[in-house]
Amino acid sequence: MTAAPLLPAGRPRVIGIVNITEDSFSDGGRYLAPADAIRHARWLHAEGADIIELGAAASHPDSKPVTAAEEQQRLAPVLDQLLAGGVPLSVDSFQPATQRFALSCGAAYLNDIQGFPDPAVHAALASSACQLIVMHSVQRTGPATRVITDPEMVMDSIGRFFTARLAVLQAAGISRDRLILDPGLGYFLGSSPGPSLAALAGVSDLRARFGLPVLVCPSRKSFLRALTGKDDTARAGPASLAAEIFAAWQGADYIRTHDVAARRDAMTILDAIASRSS
Repeated sequence: MTAAPLLPAGRPRVIGIVNITEDSFSDGGRYLAPADAIRHARWLHAEGADIIELGAAASHPDSKPVTAAEEQQRLAPVLDQLLAGGVPLSVDSFQPATQRFALSCGAAYLNDIQGFPDPAVHAALASSACQLIVMHSVQRTGPATRVITDPEMVMDSIGRFFTARLAVLQAAGISRDRLILDPGLGYFLGSSPGPSLAALAGVSDLRARFGLPVLVCPSRKSFLRALTGKDDTARAGPASLAAEIFAAWQGADYIRTHDVAARRDAMTILDAIASRSS
């Protein structure tokens, strides 16, 4: 009898997070200076990140609004240096002006927590070759808020959202093979852990239903800290790793994370065990 593999064939691609912000929940202010952001991005890439994602505005419930002009001012020097060095980049923004800016600079990915709802930017997206990370959230617009949601209904909500949004994006001329699905986790699904646990458990079903790659980002999220009782994000590493490895086992295609080295080492060990058990 042949044992089942520990992981699906192929590793998920790793996206390393660089927050160029004053108030990120995980590392606010640490990488606001361009030199610090560039140094951290290069370190994450060297540690094994396939893609570096730059975010110039936080999106947690207590985050401060940032204008598109300020986002671009923060992004510009970092984008220039990293792209010149051949680092594959994603830009995290829901503002159309910043999305157009990122496209003009040569970003390989755009990540929109609102799922690209604005028709005014669809033509620019359609004419680009950029991969689009389409995220679901219960808020639909703007940053995360604190809301109570039903864990039993979360996968239905996610499914309805993607059915409708993918139809709109494809009708605008955006090729389906450029789309990546993110169900959203943490406050983007609700203020209690249940909805996020349901979404993680449903990764393989989501992937099978839409036939598209799935990205997840449990890294340091509120639901993990609520479950462990450790509110300090610096102590959320083990919980984050457990959730990320479970997502990989479920077939997630992309893992977006703050701690690239831990992910790399964990996947190396799992691959080694899987090669022995196959």
